Amino acid sequence: MKSICVFCGSRPGATPEFKAAAVRTGEIIAKRGWKLVYGGGSVGLMGAVANTVLENGGDVLGVIPEFLATREVMHTGVSELKIVPSMHIRKAWMAEESDAFLALPGGYGTLEELFEVITWSQLGLHRKPIGVLNTAGFFTPLLEFVDRAIREGFIRDNERRHLIVGEDPDLLLNAIEASCRPESLSEVMIEKT
Repeated sequence: MKSICVFCGSRPGATPEFKAAAVRTGEIIAKRGWKLVYGGGSVGLMGAVANTVLENGGDVLGVIPEFLATREVMHTGVSELKIVPSMHIRKAWMAEESDAFLALPGGYGTLEELFEVITWSQLGLHRKPIGVLNTAGFFTPLLEFVDRAIREGFIRDNERRHLIVGEDPDLLLNAIEASCRPESLSEVMIEKT
């Protein structure tokens, strides 16, 4: 595994654990020598992850559409910054440049990006692992919704495997890395630690 795409909020959120988990995630990414691929912002959790990777000597690729370059306060200090014409091209670039995906807490954009890569996986467009860092139970209601959609027959039971869920960044990134290995193509679930 050489790179990971992180989806997360352009705001810090109201809970201090969100930023702490973003910083820890950035430390781990840099320590493992992975390139961070993300949305190119310098604020919120996006900025926290990117700055931490950079501060620890890591490589960061930011991909941001032209119209958001000023709205999200574009990060000009990243290793590489790609300004693209649209959100669709942004997501395509991020997906192409990444070996895995990870969602941290965020808003509508984070959820949309997460569900798009899950859908792509469900349709067989990629086999890259998709992680969800459930800091302070942020994603618990969403995961309960997914489980209900399975019970109601809208999602196949075996498609729950498209998500690797964990509360500890170290353990979650271990599981994501393990699922990138050819001998372990199926995703795993991490129980609460």
